[in-house]
Amino acid sequence: MNKEEILIIEDEAQIRKLLEILLESNDYKVWQALSGKEGIVLAANHPPDLILLDIGLPDRSGHEILKELRTWYNRPILMLSVQDKEEDIVSALDHGATDYITKPFRAAELLARIRSALRRSQPGPATACITCDDLQIDLAARTVKKNNEPVRLTSTEFNLLALFVKNEGRVLTHHYLLKEIWGPGFQTETQYLRVFVGSLRKKIEDNPNQPRHLITESRVGYRFI
Repeated sequence: MNKEEILIIEDEAQIRKLLEILLESNDYKVWQALSGKEGIVLAANHPPDLILLDIGLPDRSGHEILKELRTWYNRPILMLSVQDKEEDIVSALDHGATDYITKPFRAAELLARIRSALRRSQPGPATACITCDDLQIDLAARTVKKNNEPVRLTSTEFNLLALFVKNEGRVLTHHYLLKEIWGPGFQTETQYLRVFVGSLRKKIEDNPNQPRHLITESRVGYRFI
């Protein structure tokens, strides 16, 4: 079985070495680039299964590299940065980043994010039914059950839940969710999300105040697990 390949675009030698050891010890094949230009060339000549892209590169911003890659590269891109500013995270996610990891990162968390991104990118048999723990979601029939008991959702609540389910594990920004569910004119109406996410949690979570499925990513958006 061929190893999944990961391209690291990172100028800090210490971080590159840490990532190389971590990834190779978990059976990934690793490619490395020290600059944005080198990373684009490597990705174009030998497209990897996933890219780890640092924001602070010596030649160009990681945000610029992300935008260029997304004109043709459709596999997962995970952004790495010491910055945890809201605008940086939202910009990266809105421009096509699959996920955003802040440095210093925990090895177990990074590996989990990589596995989740790779799993979602793999083609598989189409299915309209999703089962996760206590939830059963039928996208075709537009029905939801919790512990085999029907859950009544409004049309908007179901549309929001379906969008989360289709992007399982991925952070969806407030702007993206508002645009997809309510339209481009509602991208600043974050109170809509608070109301509907709160309502969804009451219906699908055991404890809405400590959600297991619908997780808040502070200042950025939400992630469905």
